[in-house]
Amino acid sequence: MTDRAWFDAAKGDIPQWAASMPKDADGTTIDWDWVRSLDLMHGISVLLALAADGEQYVETAAQPQLGLDQLELTPQAIHDALKIDYATREHLESIIAQCNSTFMTDYDRFIGSYRLPRALAYANRRLNDNINTLLRLGEQQHLWVVSRERRGRTTVAVLRPYSGSRPSNDDQGMLNLSGETGDASAGNTAAENSDVKFPTTVALDDIQDRTAAILDARAERRKAQRFQKRAGDAAMARANLSGATSPGGAASSGNATGHHPKPDWRDAYLPGRDVDAVMGIDIETTGIDPARDYIIDVGFEFMNMASPRPAGEPETYAYEQGYYAAGDAYGQSRLAFGVPPENAALGNALIAKLTGIDVRGRSSEAGYRLFDEWPQAQAGLLARLTQQPYVAHNATFEHSWFMLNVAGYAESYRAGRITIIDTLPMSRQWDPGAVPTNEHPYGDNTLDAYAKRQGALDSAHNERHLGLEDSHIMLVAMKHHLAALKAQGKGPWGSTGRAGVGGKSCGRKR
Repeated sequence: MTDRAWFDAAKGDIPQWAASMPKDADGTTIDWDWVRSLDLMHGISVLLALAADGEQYVETAAQPQLGLDQLELTPQAIHDALKIDYATREHLESIIAQCNSTFMTDYDRFIGSYRLPRALAYANRRLNDNINTLLRLGEQQHLWVVSRERRGRTTVAVLRPYSGSRPSNDDQGMLNLSGETGDASAGNTAAENSDVKFPTTVALDDIQDRTAAILDARAERRKAQRFQKRAGDAAMARANLSGATSPGGAASSGNATGHHPKPDWRDAYLPGRDVDAVMGIDIETTGIDPARDYIIDVGFEFMNMASPRPAGEPETYAYEQGYYAAGDAYGQSRLAFGVPPENAALGNALIAKLTGIDVRGRSSEAGYRLFDEWPQAQAGLLARLTQQPYVAHNATFEHSWFMLNVAGYAESYRAGRITIIDTLPMSRQWDPGAVPTNEHPYGDNTLDAYAKRQGALDSAHNERHLGLEDSHIMLVAMKHHLAALKAQGKGPWGSTGRAGVGGKSCGRKR
């Protein structure tokens, strides 16, 4: 477990946040006294409170196939606990979602640290594990069947009345509720063989996952705000030009239609003409939400895009794939991290299939350290991230995880000490092979496709989905691509290219 002093310091920042952020991402006034009352370190789930009242949850959660079905909670107790935990998660995540914009637009630096959002995310990850444990308890008591369904911007848990069969799409979700991989018939074995001691009817309407509806509503509000701002800006422009119009009343313009191409926001992450030493990084996680899921694998290595490889560095490195050659790469590192026992007990068939990492063997009880509980690992990674630009494919993903997991990252980024380069917009903007198709309206810009087009990955093999291996093919592809662009006078060397290192960074505070 992590040092309690961190959580105490995080709560000590509440007055600063309360003064700068009165409302959450959904426009609701934040009850900061409620936030202050949360036990972020030990857990905020009702399930833990029930355990404290006499249930042996801590002992049985590590081996749910032997003990979770023995947790004698009534159906109504499970229902009520899930309802409260869902509400807590909704409130907490709406606060976390607002913290980034508040922190980054705090130009007077009234908020000195990002540790409060990191502490809230820490507690929310464990709360999410407890929610999934309650979902499983309900399945084992035949209260419902859980399926994971993609709805809008996210995947949610959908509860349906138990009908004697397991969900049909279990292997498509983020969790394998059976605790097993590859056995589609094992899902209800424990429940079917156990004595169900309670009535198995419970209301489901008020315990459905509302995440998709919340995110959709939030996106619609942002869309309306952008439209309102554009309309206001246009009205202001018309007012400012009202005295400078032609006799016919039309303002003079170099574009008769008044239309100007809208730049892609990802262009800010493109490299410049002078980019050289960079660190490529890729992370593997238990899901896609940094406020709910865990970092389990980090791989990074260094490569110079222009200058020679540093002398004295080892010339070979053994990647998992024997057909990978280190080439110009140096300073390779692979870091493995764990998950809490509750998360390991639930299993994760999708991640096991994608990465080969089975979280059931990555429990902290098995000796794996959790990244969000390991200050030394965070400090070591931050030191590397600030030494030179770091490169990632779809870098906003890594950035969002570092914000809520790495102590000091948000502060360093805001201070302009971190520069981010993204190979995804390199593929979108500068790779003629990324032509739009019906299947890929914006072109196929996955790392796998980009690396193959740039000669960094053989067509007979696929992206490995492990941090170090993916970092390697990304950097090799980037170097090949930059060399070709330079020879053609395109990309950074074209008319719209930039001098210097390029990449995305915040302006330093003067």
